[in-house]
Amino acid sequence: MSPLYTAALQGFLLGAGLIIAIGAQNAFILKQGLKREYVFALSTFCFLSDALLIVAGTAGMGTLVSSNPTFTKIAAIGGGLFLIWFGFNSFRSAFKGESLSASKESSPKSLWKAIALVAALTWLNPHVYLDTVVMLGSIAGQHPTDERIYFAGGAVIASMAWFYTLGYGAAWLAPIFAKPISWKILDFGIGIVMWLIAYSLMITLL
Repeated sequence: MSPLYTAALQGFLLGAGLIIAIGAQNAFILKQGLKREYVFALSTFCFLSDALLIVAGTAGMGTLVSSNPTFTKIAAIGGGLFLIWFGFNSFRSAFKGESLSASKESSPKSLWKAIALVAALTWLNPHVYLDTVVMLGSIAGQHPTDERIYFAGGAVIASMAWFYTLGYGAAWLAPIFAKPISWKILDFGIGIVMWLIAYSLMITLL
């Protein structure tokens, strides 16, 4: 496989692993999808927010890391350790039996109130900056500049695919995500992917 497509695939898998999780933002999109309210606008807002942060991280952190060999080693070690930790948490979650369900609270009455709420759930979450700007940006820095573009594109596509699938497929996905076994399988798979990517980062230092 071409290095460009390998970078895109790594960006897609890593982006998907970081984005797909039980949380307030995903629960809100799921609820709006079930109600068929503002699905396109809210899903678009979520993935464009991710895209902005991913591009910022890839351009900024990626350039910073790649411009200094010391930063490259630190990013590889730090990124590898983070992914090992993330994968471990995914394996642990696989045995907890959690599920994702839409809140029974009433939905916002207007589009702008709905956007304001999802904006708060997105931009006020400190993990979003760690996952997109720092984590994806640092790992992108392990790739040459041309591959970095494909890496970022893969991560953005993962975000877009997830939020539109969750919003428009809510009626079909809700019963699946309400079952703990579904998240056990998904979390286990995410854990494997994270550890494989961690291995690919750390092996370059050996």
